[in-house]
Amino acid sequence: MFKDIFNRHKPEFWKDYTSHFKNEQPQELNAVRFVVFDTETTGLDIVEDRILSIGAISIADLRIDVGDSLETYVKQDVFNIGTVGIHGILKEGSIHKLSETAAIKGFLDYVENAVLVAHHAAFDIAMINAGLARMGLPKLKNKVLDTGVLFKKTSLCEKKHDHYSLDRLCAVFNLKKHDRHTASGDALLTALIFLKVVSHLSKKRKPNLGDLLFNSDRRGLW
Repeated sequence: MFKDIFNRHKPEFWKDYTSHFKNEQPQELNAVRFVVFDTETTGLDIVEDRILSIGAISIADLRIDVGDSLETYVKQDVFNIGTVGIHGILKEGSIHKLSETAAIKGFLDYVENAVLVAHHAAFDIAMINAGLARMGLPKLKNKVLDTGVLFKKTSLCEKKHDHYSLDRLCAVFNLKKHDRHTASGDALLTALIFLKVVSHLSKKRKPNLGDLLFNSDRRGLW
């Protein structure tokens, strides 16, 4: 009842998004749809900065589905020219760009109830949630996995308290860094790292979704 009251005055796309969470996620990893995503932003201030682009790709049956992907560029009112050298996205240009509202709506339509995966996910999730807040909407409902945290569950991680950047994990897994610092390129690299981490964990025993979601800062399973 309270959910109906809460959603009564929300836009239809939000109601559609939340409707996907009626059922629990399966525990078998090959039955879960994962969406690996990355955001490029005007900076690192969650309040002041904005999303420049969102790149996402899905994993189904523990395989990357290149036909099920998303790449969105966002029109800018706030712009930090100092970050252009990193992401290469200009305020103006030939790339088709959406409003922030349209971009986030498209992201929700794409992800549905998938388990989200990102590298240092807290920042990317916070940027999406900040956009949702500006739209007068609640935070994302999806379960979230962080490849930086997951890597620390493996025996490959020698120093649990170290900071493992995306570049560092690409080196660990010998991945070529094509399209680094683009949202789509980083999402694909993160997807490859995610699958390699899961494969490594599976050598000891087959993990389920609950195992991956278990807080690695507590006494874990690996």
